[in-house]
Amino acid sequence: MIPLKFDYEVAESVDHAVQLLGQHGEEAKLLAGGHSLLPIMKLRLAAPAVLVDIGRLSDLSYVRDDGDHIAIGALTRHADVEHSDLLREQCGLLAYTASLVGDPQVRHRGTIGGSVAHGDPASDLPSVLLALDADFVVRGSGGERTVAARDFFQDYLQTALAPDEVLTEIRVPKLGPNAGWSYQKFNRRAQDWAVVGVAAVVERQNGSISSARIGLTNMGSTPLRASAVESALSGADASSVAEAAQSAAEGTSPASDVAASDEFRRHLARVLTRRALEEALSR
Repeated sequence: MIPLKFDYEVAESVDHAVQLLGQHGEEAKLLAGGHSLLPIMKLRLAAPAVLVDIGRLSDLSYVRDDGDHIAIGALTRHADVEHSDLLREQCGLLAYTASLVGDPQVRHRGTIGGSVAHGDPASDLPSVLLALDADFVVRGSGGERTVAARDFFQDYLQTALAPDEVLTEIRVPKLGPNAGWSYQKFNRRAQDWAVVGVAAVVERQNGSISSARIGLTNMGSTPLRASAVESALSGADASSVAEAAQSAAEGTSPASDVAASDEFRRHLARVLTRRALEEALSR
C-alpha cells in the first residue's frame, strides 16, 4: 500500500531535530533506518504529518569504551553492533543478538536506537538491553537526561520519550569474567519476529549464582523481566535452574495471535528460559 501524504524534513544536528519535533509536536515522527516506521505507514497504521530524517547524523554512529560501560550511538547500524570487536569481547550478548535481527539488508540499514525507540515487545534488542540493565540517553528541549531501560518501555509501542526528545545513546555495562550470557529465540521461519525470546545474564561467585537477569521478548505489551526466576536463582546453584525456569511466565500477559496462543507462549518462555540459563552457566 501507499502511505498517506506527509511532509519531509532533514535534521542537520540533534538540536535541529529537537527543534523540528518541538515545532511539529505529536504530528512528527523521527526517521532513522526506517525498518520499523515505514512498513506501518504503508499499512496506514501510522500516519505522521511530518517525518524528521535523522539518518544522516553520523556523529550518532559509534561504539566506544567509556570505562565501566560501553557507549553506543543511537544511529549505529545493527551490522556494526554485530561486528564490533569491543562488544564481542565485553558484551557478547548484544553483539550476538544483533546478528539475529532480520536479514543482512535490514542489519545494514536498521539502527539500534530505532529498535529501542519503536518499543516493539516482539523486537529482540529491547529485551536484551533490559536484561543488561542498560541506560538510554535522550535529549530534548529541556536538556539531556538518562533513563534506565526498566523505566523506558511503558506500553505497547510507547516509551518514556517525550514528543520533542531524541534518543542519542545506549549505555551497556561490561560483562565481567564471572558472567555468562545467552539469547534463545523461537520463530516459525528464519528472519521472523520472535514468537518468544529469552535473554539471560548470569553471574556466579564461589560456585553459586550471585545474580541472574532475564529479559523476555513478546510476552506482554512491553519487554519484561522474569523477576520470579531471578529471585529464585539468587544464591542458588546450577541444579536449581530447571525448577526456577518454571516461573518464567509469572506476571506476563502474552497475546494470542496467528503465530501462537498465549498458553503456548507461556510454555515457550519456560523452555527457553531453562535453555538460556543452562547456556549462560556453561560459558
